[in-house]
Amino acid sequence: MMSRETAWRIFAGELNSSSLEKKGEEERSPVYVITPLGTRLNRVLIAGVLLDKQNIGTDEEPLWRARIEDVSGSYFVNVGRYEPEAAAAMAGMETPSFVAVIGKIRTYRPDETRVLVSIRPEKIVRIDALTRQRIVLETAQATWKRLNNMKIALSMPDASAEDLAVHGMTKDDAEGAIEAAEFYGTPESSKYLKLIQNSLRMLLPDSDIDLGLPEEVTDLPDEIEIEERSGISDVDKEDLMLNILGELDDGRGAPMNDIKNRAAAEGISDTELEEMISTLLDKGLAYEPVLGRLKKI
Repeated sequence: MMSRETAWRIFAGELNSSSLEKKGEEERSPVYVITPLGTRLNRVLIAGVLLDKQNIGTDEEPLWRARIEDVSGSYFVNVGRYEPEAAAAMAGMETPSFVAVIGKIRTYRPDETRVLVSIRPEKIVRIDALTRQRIVLETAQATWKRLNNMKIALSMPDASAEDLAVHGMTKDDAEGAIEAAEFYGTPESSKYLKLIQNSLRMLLPDSDIDLGLPEEVTDLPDEIEIEERSGISDVDKEDLMLNILGELDDGRGAPMNDIKNRAAAEGISDTELEEMISTLLDKGLAYEPVLGRLKKI
């Protein structure tokens, strides 16, 4: 069973600045979009405000185009008959409303100089303000990490991925940073720091947050402390999910409907549940014995 691609947290401002595509070396490998900060994207998890939606298809075969706004700009979403669950959810969505989307990245080249990036949802759900804030915080932290990875890569221009791994990067992080540096050059760090700064100001409106906005990525401090005010750790989430799977397993695996009901009772949103299940599948801690059931290993 092939593992699922990571659902990366990324602001619209970084996603829409991306124009480098690369296909994996193996047969039927997915196509990745490499961002200016070195992220190799295939799937994303985004959150924002659904501002516009339009059915450009028919009532029988709807094709929805939507715009979702975050602190840095707009994500563009296309969903049709190949994503029936997401299409049905989109049909019932009201504007404006807070939503989260897990989906695949798609690109379109209207001419030789432009690349337009959109998201094809696997799942779209309404979320509350707290869930939106949690995803925004995770995205800010991930963006800061990518900025610092680029800082390290640019300070070692002849380094290999193995050399960068010594500094704490994964193989994918290191290869993405090298490819981004070669294709885009030095990123405009003040642009991405403003994305982080604006997101933190939204999360902490009564705080006077000023990141200093250095002009070059090499001026970045090595780390930033962002206090998480609520939620449980990733390790605790994994343990909780494995316990739920064990309790609900009737020998054939735990039914997804029962998992969802139990997760809701634990205060876990649909979006968080999807990510937790994806993590267990990615790590080989669980598998799907049949469609609609999940079993821990």
